[in-house]
Amino acid sequence: MIWLDLFLLILTCVTGAFVLRYNVHMFQLNGYKNREHLNRLKKSAGKQGILFALPVFGIPGLFIKAVPVYIPVIILLLITLRYYLYLREINTKKKLVYTNRVKRLLVTEALLSAAVLLCGWLLFERRFFLFSCTLSLVLQILLPVAGNLINHPVESAINRHYIYDAKRILGQNPDLVIIGITGSYGKTSMKYYLNTLLSEHFDVLITPESFNTPMGVVRTIREHMTPRNEIFLCEMGARHVGDIRELCDLVHPKHGIITSVGPQHLETFFTIENVVNTKFELADALPEDGMLILNGDNELIREKGTEYRDPVYYSTEDRGGPGNPDETAGYRAEKIRLSRTGTEFTVVTPEGEEESFSMRLIGAHNVINVLGAITTAHKLGVPLRKLKTAVRRLLPVEHRMKMIPHGNYTIIDDAYNSNPAGSKAAVETLSMFEGQRILITPGMVELGEKEEEFNYRFGTYAAACCDYVFLVGRKHTEPILKGLTDSGFDTERAEVFDRIEDALSRAYNVKGEGHKYILLENDLPDNY
Repeated sequence: MIWLDLFLLILTCVTGAFVLRYNVHMFQLNGYKNREHLNRLKKSAGKQGILFALPVFGIPGLFIKAVPVYIPVIILLLITLRYYLYLREINTKKKLVYTNRVKRLLVTEALLSAAVLLCGWLLFERRFFLFSCTLSLVLQILLPVAGNLINHPVESAINRHYIYDAKRILGQNPDLVIIGITGSYGKTSMKYYLNTLLSEHFDVLITPESFNTPMGVVRTIREHMTPRNEIFLCEMGARHVGDIRELCDLVHPKHGIITSVGPQHLETFFTIENVVNTKFELADALPEDGMLILNGDNELIREKGTEYRDPVYYSTEDRGGPGNPDETAGYRAEKIRLSRTGTEFTVVTPEGEEESFSMRLIGAHNVINVLGAITTAHKLGVPLRKLKTAVRRLLPVEHRMKMIPHGNYTIIDDAYNSNPAGSKAAVETLSMFEGQRILITPGMVELGEKEEEFNYRFGTYAAACCDYVFLVGRKHTEPILKGLTDSGFDTERAEVFDRIEDALSRAYNVKGEGHKYILLENDLPDNY
């Protein structure tokens, strides 16, 4: 039987490697936070339910040492291996990044797994080995938390060293202008748009992709900052109260941009008041000679902005003048016109200067973000007329209202982390096109107790803007479907699918004349 034990050990190790990789990936997506990871595991326990069946099949091995006992376990292990290979194939929205921290965590977890198997082989006699193999795979779910606790002293020491080094580098460039950019949504787009506008006039460094955590910012500074840099655009993300303050204590921004405040990450913020106060930690950190640049279209920002001295507003609405004595006039985007090739609009400054702009981007939220970038660049001394060419060159940020033409179809890719304001703006933009307007969505997540309410509202908005609605995921999209039906939407034009590929296939086969516009609104994070 030794050969069977050896085969079982090899199969367990191979399967365990993929189970381990998957759970480390989820742990990374959950920000290496033990509590957040455990909460996510609790809500998605069924996704790894196959692991809990393994020890059940391994129990007979405690009493019987025979080949027939091994066969069901081996078959189930092969099924488990194939399942986790499948999860690896579909979890591509944000891939596992093999940082040094992840590598250290993997080593620690591999040692813990080996210890479990060794106990089954040596301490509990060989007759316990079959059961210990199956049990070791179940324990893989919790190993990231255990490994993180074990590695915590080392990780803390390493992080302190990196932070100190980043502060040293910043100290060597005292003339560097640091602009902090935060918001519940829109901050990544704002960063890229502003970089395009400023790069023609300054040497600009930005945090790449969605590097908006303290260690992501530290890594950017240590690996990419040079003495030539004149402006550092620092994206600042937050999932908990105090996260923005921590980033400000690290980089000490001179200017700050708040793109939006809304019900995002309510699972960790708990209340909208906490979201507002956390985003405005950036405003609290600015020096007296710094600029606070605010999205005037956002009601929560306008209310909180009254507590600060002379903020600069940008808005797609006229909030100044005699009719609005309590509002502060700022930069405005007027005469917004949408076409299949992009958007045209006119910018009016607080002093009354006007300039027309055209861009290849679509969507109201793109207009407001580009306006924010124009506002910031103009306040930094760049004339409006010198921004026109850069605005024409702006490219869509991946998965944020990016138009992809396919003959008689146009895909509008807005699959990056949908939110209540963005989803409403997206379907309203879809409604502006002439043709068949098709929405594909799995709904919104990370909205805490408000999740069902906001998805219901999304359904009511979609009912007024779409010709067809194809939902992905039956349980999660029930509130959207209810919102559609309560709004009088034709139920024959609303269908539910298990996979986005099936919804897309159905959209391609919608009959009727005219160009088809297919809006992909949100793609659930891999840890959902």
